[in-house]
Amino acid sequence: MKTSEAVLRIKVQKKIPSGEVVYEYEGDLLHRDENSVTLEALFTRDDMPFMDVVFKKDDRFVEYYYADRWYNIFEIHDRGDGKIKGWYCNIGMPAVIEDGVVSYVDLALDLWVSVNGNQTVLDEDEFETLELSEDLRAGALKGLDELKKLFAQRRSTLKGTM
Repeated sequence: MKTSEAVLRIKVQKKIPSGEVVYEYEGDLLHRDENSVTLEALFTRDDMPFMDVVFKKDDRFVEYYYADRWYNIFEIHDRGDGKIKGWYCNIGMPAVIEDGVVSYVDLALDLWVSVNGNQTVLDEDEFETLELSEDLRAGALKGLDELKKLFAQRRSTLKGTM
């Protein structure tokens, strides 16, 4: 990006199935097309051990949101050396992308993909307790399946591009 270009800030809203916003923050727009938006945001919480890594305050998250897929993907880069720590994937309804705002309804299921390609499904028990229509439940499971296949196909070449 040229220094004379203004950085476009985008608000991200994570919602629960009732539609209530439960978390909100801003990121810098990196790319936008008809069905997706890519943002960059910094991790704002205190250092937090997670799976096989530590999420650190100011780690760089490159976030991919899709209006036609039942998931979003956060590619996590270390604040110090910039190396990829892994991919945190939220299963949710397709994102709603509007001017200045991207929102998604989180459906509890998550997928963690380590840099070595190992996959761990998270929060299955929470997903099971959600009162979802059959269509929403099927969409979520389809999204999880698509993500697993995407990362399995890329396992030998995970280089940080989506």
